[in-house]
Amino acid sequence: MPDEPTPSAHPERPATEGADTPRAFGAPGAAGPASGASGASGRVHARVRGGRGRLSRRAVLLALAGGGGVAATVAFARGTAHAGPRAAPGASGSRVDGLLTRLTLDEKVGLLHGAPDPAGLGQAGYVPGVPRLGIPPLRLADGPAGIRVRRTATALPAPVMLAAAFDPGLARAYGRVLGREGRALGQDVLLAPMVNLIRTPYAGRNFETFSEDPLLSADLVAELVRGVQAEGLVATVKHFALNNQERDRDSVDVRADDQTAHETELRGFEAAVAAGAGAVMAAYNKVGGVHAAESAALLTTVLRERWGFDGWVMSDWDAVHTTAGALTAGLDMEMPGGARYGAPLGEAVRAGRIPEAAVDRAVRRALAVRDRLGLLDEPVASRPGRDAASGARLALRVATAGATLLRNEGAALPLTGPAARSIAVIGPTAAVPFVSGGGSAHVVPDAAARPLDAIRARAGAGATVAHAVGEDLFGRPLPPLVPAVDLDAVRVEAGATWSRTATLTTAEADEWTFLVHYSGTRPTVVLDGAELFPVRQGVAEFFAGGLLAAAPDGLAVRRVTLRLAAGDHTLAVTAAGGTDGQLFRLRAVSGTDRAADAAEAVGHARVAEAVVLFAYEDATEGQDRTSLALPGHQRALIEAVTAVNPRTTVVLNTSSAVTMEWLDRTAAVLQMYYPGQEGAAATTAVLFGDADPGGRLTQTFPAAEDRHPTAGDPRRYPGQDGIEEYSEGVHIGHRWYEKEGVAPLFPFGHGLSYTSFAHEDLAAAPGEGGGVDVTFTVRNTGDRPGVDVPQIYLGPSPDLAARGIDQPRSLLAGYRRLELAAGERRRVTVHLTARTLSSWSTAVGGFVLGTGRRALRVARSAADPGLRATVEVRSG
Repeated sequence: MPDEPTPSAHPERPATEGADTPRAFGAPGAAGPASGASGASGRVHARVRGGRGRLSRRAVLLALAGGGGVAATVAFARGTAHAGPRAAPGASGSRVDGLLTRLTLDEKVGLLHGAPDPAGLGQAGYVPGVPRLGIPPLRLADGPAGIRVRRTATALPAPVMLAAAFDPGLARAYGRVLGREGRALGQDVLLAPMVNLIRTPYAGRNFETFSEDPLLSADLVAELVRGVQAEGLVATVKHFALNNQERDRDSVDVRADDQTAHETELRGFEAAVAAGAGAVMAAYNKVGGVHAAESAALLTTVLRERWGFDGWVMSDWDAVHTTAGALTAGLDMEMPGGARYGAPLGEAVRAGRIPEAAVDRAVRRALAVRDRLGLLDEPVASRPGRDAASGARLALRVATAGATLLRNEGAALPLTGPAARSIAVIGPTAAVPFVSGGGSAHVVPDAAARPLDAIRARAGAGATVAHAVGEDLFGRPLPPLVPAVDLDAVRVEAGATWSRTATLTTAEADEWTFLVHYSGTRPTVVLDGAELFPVRQGVAEFFAGGLLAAAPDGLAVRRVTLRLAAGDHTLAVTAAGGTDGQLFRLRAVSGTDRAADAAEAVGHARVAEAVVLFAYEDATEGQDRTSLALPGHQRALIEAVTAVNPRTTVVLNTSSAVTMEWLDRTAAVLQMYYPGQEGAAATTAVLFGDADPGGRLTQTFPAAEDRHPTAGDPRRYPGQDGIEEYSEGVHIGHRWYEKEGVAPLFPFGHGLSYTSFAHEDLAAAPGEGGGVDVTFTVRNTGDRPGVDVPQIYLGPSPDLAARGIDQPRSLLAGYRRLELAAGERRRVTVHLTARTLSSWSTAVGGFVLGTGRRALRVARSAADPGLRATVEVRSG
């Protein structure tokens, strides 16, 4: 978490001077240093009038109404204002400065952009070293949930599942696994964590990040960064900033006022900087009309001058549009190549258009971080061995901790008695483990068990565990063609070209899904003159999902669904062997096939005591979701199965929120996201009650497509005329639902346990650093151990409201994850920082303390009335 706030020593600006009205982020003066602005470690500067107009101390009076609390006065000693950016490591008289004097201009330029890796390890980026000076190369690897290289690696649960545990300490352990594996696999920089907020449920990369909530995201990213860098790997926090969708991500111009930006999206980045993140990745999108990679307001004014960032800034891949503009704005490194920072940069310096000092500054920043983490030694500091067993243990721990039970009618879970001995397991992802999402976050593990096998093993000998696929994801051989040709396993020799034309005859009009599986260059498949699998634009050609993009045997997969009329259809297939030869197959699923699969599932469900139905949604980088409903024909499958067996648990392997028109038909719903390589074990442990479902929602699940913060307003999402407006302001996520009075399907913070808890005896006391300590008792009132996550929600300040500062009706101000034995009672204190008690004031250009009587509640979710009190915060 950021350092505790200290008071400002600057005089109060009179209330009539400056208005607290929204100002576009990045507008002149909007983000620059201002007296009273927050410093590098998240300091809060509250202005108060009194005496000569200077702040000598602050006092906060806490008056608790109800719960037997007593009033307490907290005086804060005078603190010092932020003195400016921290000095870069080794910035004077250092090894880095010595290297700079010996580097030629071409060598300096070579350190500021990527190039092909001669070793071919398969990571995302490579920066050559300077052998004559002993500067080693730099290797940069994805990703957020595991090290993405050619070799297998530990596939951790998606970050959104880590976040569901509400456990910063677990985030640090997660980071340490990433850090150690990255070093062991020959990498130096991790292109993670991602901390962009979940702003719209459609965003394709929601699974790669943490939460819709600024506080929770900030806490988790800070600890994850610390964990990664404790192992000697550079952490790169991304994507800076306001990058909350994949649609039009290269061009959309995001508009957010200063308060919105600082109180929501920027808080996580600020926390990462305070935690010492070595690198920041600039986003693709524009902010206030300027590409993020060329925004001085973002990269210099906010990141370096306001927060004191002392690392280096790299671009997202191919996100640099100018040379001088980007370098001057504060972008230090272009990735993955040198279209702007290669020869053009060298030529601009030689021609006098760019001072060499600007190049030196960028090189110094990058080398200083490497020096700090021991990455300037040749050879680099000894690398650890890969500890796959330790990684697997952590993956299981996270997947279990993040498992979120959304519904459990009639104590359908855990499975016990007859329900644990007669089970119908339905769904394709029961037999094909769904490990991770698609795109740069996809990781291939050493191994991943099938949930079906884990359930059978746990049910034990004598139990009946039947399986039905329910929906065929990878197809079956085509019906007979004329002339006869087998397209289910075609081998094409290196250098050869294979081609066939045949006729496919359909007896009736039907919906068909065609699939091509291939190991080399994708075959060309033409049906009735139309190419079925054309080359896609941009990253969509390469990123097609974490589940659907590859067959169980590893072949790449592409699919298309269309309706065919009855009759003859001409099918032409051409495949090239390339340099290595390839294997391909063409398959299909017809409506008749789907009906048969559903009928088999219903048959198994009808005779089983319990049903566990695995449902999926496959998200990927490069594209947003087009619907919040489960894809394909899963709704019909769930409805058919629950019609014959209401004792059905739906296990969701989804990236983000989904709508559930079928919810009331089910007995239970267990949200497992993308659970990593140990997902089968974690899912089974929770289903059978060997572990309590420990997760809570870090994003609100809307009740319908038209009932969420970005619904019905194309300016909010996906943007209109190239512009996207964050007009919801500070009311992001659960804050919007409360403000608008919209009931969600499941609220932020929701999650059920197999036991029950009571919250009692609420009290408050002074806290260190200008905050408030909220203390209460948690009792496990059930007969088994379990996990509780009490959450503290804070109401608005009337004094800030009088100044025209917009505030949420309530915001998450603190939380605590607890594991309690049956009957156990524990007294808990949750610290609310002064920063959390404060809001951004446009008039003063910084955070100001929110004084006055404020509502406080300890709750189980954002929608839970909880245990209530009032807190009066006063300054003076």
